[in-house]
Amino acid sequence: MPHVTLPKVGTAEAWREAARACLSARIPPEAIAWSRGPGEAVLWAEDEPPPAPKVGAIRVPESFVHLASQVVWHKDPERFARLYAVLWRLRTERELMQDAADRDLVALRQMERAVHRDIHKTKAFVRFREVGEKAAPRRRFAAWFEPSHFTLEPAAPFFARRFADMDWLIATPDLVARFTDGTLTFEEGVEKPYLPEDAQEELWLTYFRNIFNPARVKPDRMLAEMPKKYWKNLPETAAIPDLLANAETRVREMAEAAPTRAPFYAKAIASRPPPPRAPIASPGLISALKEEDTCTRCPLFANATQAVPGEGPLDARLMMVGEQPGDQEDLAGRPFVGPAGQLFDTLLRDAGIDRSKVFLTNAVKHFKYTIKGVRRIHQSPNGGEIAACKWWLAQELSLVKPKLVVALGASAAESLTGTRDGILKRRGTLEEGPDGLPVFLTVHPSFLLRLPDPVAKEMETEKFRQDLIAAKEHLERLLAA
Repeated sequence: MPHVTLPKVGTAEAWREAARACLSARIPPEAIAWSRGPGEAVLWAEDEPPPAPKVGAIRVPESFVHLASQVVWHKDPERFARLYAVLWRLRTERELMQDAADRDLVALRQMERAVHRDIHKTKAFVRFREVGEKAAPRRRFAAWFEPSHFTLEPAAPFFARRFADMDWLIATPDLVARFTDGTLTFEEGVEKPYLPEDAQEELWLTYFRNIFNPARVKPDRMLAEMPKKYWKNLPETAAIPDLLANAETRVREMAEAAPTRAPFYAKAIASRPPPPRAPIASPGLISALKEEDTCTRCPLFANATQAVPGEGPLDARLMMVGEQPGDQEDLAGRPFVGPAGQLFDTLLRDAGIDRSKVFLTNAVKHFKYTIKGVRRIHQSPNGGEIAACKWWLAQELSLVKPKLVVALGASAAESLTGTRDGILKRRGTLEEGPDGLPVFLTVHPSFLLRLPDPVAKEMETEKFRQDLIAAKEHLERLLAA
């Protein structure tokens, strides 16, 4: 039986090439033994390399390529064989990846989720200690971590981006990731090294104790997010038993010290008067609009603080349209200044887009909300409210005359293309908007903030960043035409 030994570094690419070679040579799954590194011994297998791949591409669904790129990092010794078995079946079962009940795929998807979780835990629970001279040109740090799977290699680029200005080392029993002078390399794993005490840990523990909220203690949930197997390498876990033991006492003390009356601003928010019948002022735009009276075309004006028009240069080549103002935008009178706007600013910079050269606006200009306690909770505008505000967006388009419009979310898509259906399937595509104007579709940045799963949030944030880059490239092509 041929035995394919994959390297411990670059395993994903090596498996892909070996599987391609075996598949092109028509070697069935039962005739191959797979292992990663010399440590994974295989009985009754000859150490025979795979044949050279034949000329010609082997086409498989993109979903399988992504699945394989994750599953190869799992510790299950059968992972490579299971992947190759599914790859072998895909030759004749073209719809296999859509079968949610297939036993082979169910097992692989469970491995994929386990790898996702392990990469997330690595990013969350690695704790560096300073090991170099503080006066050195680049500070040096080291960490010890014990992942459940072989996930150091796929997780390491995250640390290279996050800590690019320092040299660091992450040691695990399987591999060691070393980042020196901007270069990331991998070495054979080691036993747990000695790491000196770090003065910063005491500062971190002080901070951790002070942000601990005893009123929100849920031990079961905490253990689900921070399993005890990671505690031995986390400095803050030394404080957890004491914090949990005193949680009830602290909650009682907090309740006794709490104010008995609602904050003074709660009543003001709940009984906000209707806006005055006066022209809405907005530098550089509203003075140029043909209709300057306060917009009362839908009921939203009655409870909002003010209308929030678009802002940006009137000669902007790129216009971005969101859904509606949020709580902070409603108070400030400017679009994209709240939490979603701050995330949006960061991702715009990552994509190389200068916000000061973009005209930013919303499909609906008044904040729609419901009051919960002292908070104003966002509600999505309906079709009638979007239609009532189209006149305003149309005037902004006629004044700015952009070359490309980016629709951020379903409400903007409905206003610009006539339908909000299937925004996740349509994202990243160009559609025709008013008067033939090209409209690039993507999600709204607030969608990213609402995702509860950290792994999904990270993946969707990267997709959104790539959408912004694609929109910039579309604009450059339009300007060059």
